[in-house]
Amino acid sequence: MKHGKILIADDEQAITAGLSAILSDEGYQVDVATDGQRALEQLAADSYGVVLADLKMPKLDGLALLKELQGREIPTECIIITGQATIDSAVAAMREGAYDYIEKPLNAEKLNRLKALIPKALEKFAVQQKNRELASKLEGLTHYGELTGQSEAMRELYKLIDAVAPSTASVLILGESGTGKELVATAIHKKSERAKGPFFALNCAALPKEILENELFGHEKGAFTGSTNEKPGAFEMASGGTIFLDEVAEMSPDIQVKLLRALETRMVRRLGGKKEIQVDIRIVAATNKDLQKAIAEGELREDLYYRLAVVELDLPPLRERLGDIQLLAEEFLTRFAQQNGKKVTGFEDSALEFILTHNWPGNVRELKNAVESAVIMARGSKITAQDIIPRRLRGGGELSSSVTIQVGTSMADARRQLLLRTFASTGGDAVRSAKLLGIAEPDLRAELASLLGAGGSRDGGGGRDGSNGAAPGGTSVGGPPSGGPAPDEEESLGSPQAGTVRSRSAAAKPPAAKTKASKKR
Repeated sequence: MKHGKILIADDEQAITAGLSAILSDEGYQVDVATDGQRALEQLAADSYGVVLADLKMPKLDGLALLKELQGREIPTECIIITGQATIDSAVAAMREGAYDYIEKPLNAEKLNRLKALIPKALEKFAVQQKNRELASKLEGLTHYGELTGQSEAMRELYKLIDAVAPSTASVLILGESGTGKELVATAIHKKSERAKGPFFALNCAALPKEILENELFGHEKGAFTGSTNEKPGAFEMASGGTIFLDEVAEMSPDIQVKLLRALETRMVRRLGGKKEIQVDIRIVAATNKDLQKAIAEGELREDLYYRLAVVELDLPPLRERLGDIQLLAEEFLTRFAQQNGKKVTGFEDSALEFILTHNWPGNVRELKNAVESAVIMARGSKITAQDIIPRRLRGGGELSSSVTIQVGTSMADARRQLLLRTFASTGGDAVRSAKLLGIAEPDLRAELASLLGAGGSRDGGGGRDGSNGAAPGGTSVGGPPSGGPAPDEEESLGSPQAGTVRSRSAAAKPPAAKTKASKKR
């Protein structure tokens, strides 16, 4: 049997039966769909190298089927079968991406032409399939959905999402603002069986108590002054999908009680309503708070914590993911240069030095904002240090003056952290940095050049010792500086590092402290 499956989509039984027999005799595996909608469903469920689609058929005609295939990015080569009166439409289908068309009636001459077309179409499909597989492998080295990162920790995160996503368990994501918690939640949803259902995101810190309660549970007509119509809440609208509750620890205690009941019973009651409404949802929540402190101070109910943290992901800050910083910066540069019509192609060494040595208290969001501003302000083809360094940081007055190094950190890692942070604290003054470090200026420049040269290519940001590039323990800093990024919404391209995944049982204890990644480095 020849390689490649063929789908015949036509409502005329004589044509489907005749073509099936002829093509089966040629050695092809052939399936039949009697209308366009069924053809679309079969193409979405299985892989076909070629589809022979009648231009005029019920529910979905050949042209509409072709547009659906392109819109859903379903790979196949489409050959349109058309009557004499619809040649113009067939030509239009060719413009839309059809491989070719054959006119009815299908006499011996046209059948021979079809037999000659199909191997060429299958060959084109096979080549494009290989290209798609190659592109997917290359993309997989640095991207996972909307997440970006090529470090070992990021690849571990992708594995964890793959493991967690198919389950029905609630997930609690921990991490500083700007680390990409919403992107992780989105990835979990898209990799789950709920991917076709809605993804409904709510920021609990951004909404007043009354509005948040209404958004979650909805209301009946007349429930309060001005409620002239009934309104379903997020639990109803997201039924069959996922609700993402960002900054869940900011939710008021009385709403936490209602949320706990909804999670336990899978039933909600609208404000002002008497009827219990059954819902089918999965909760993914996130917070940047110290959970031990939040539970001790009554900001987060302990029983709600257990319900939310069936699986827990801890996302370290960007400063502990040195290996991904240059990759993110270059991706942001490409995006914003295109958006703003700027011919900016890269970073000068001094700008890249700042990017790799800055502490990034606002994480990926701060990096993204800095690169966007630099692209807009750049006057040449490359971004300079003057473009990228914010005014408040010029001179190094507000940069962190301490480095925290955990016991067990390698000497090479400790040296790299000390060198980079010192260089950042002097505002990029190599002479002053070398004096503070007690080394010769040429040696300092040589080490910086080595770090900059390896920054975009090493796997996981490994330094000269081959380590994974994550600074264990990071730098001891507080929150973002005045004028820094806002602490609420997640960045659109942020990519957190994987941390721990823990299964929680009813007998589990709340965290003894704000957890860090447990992965041995």
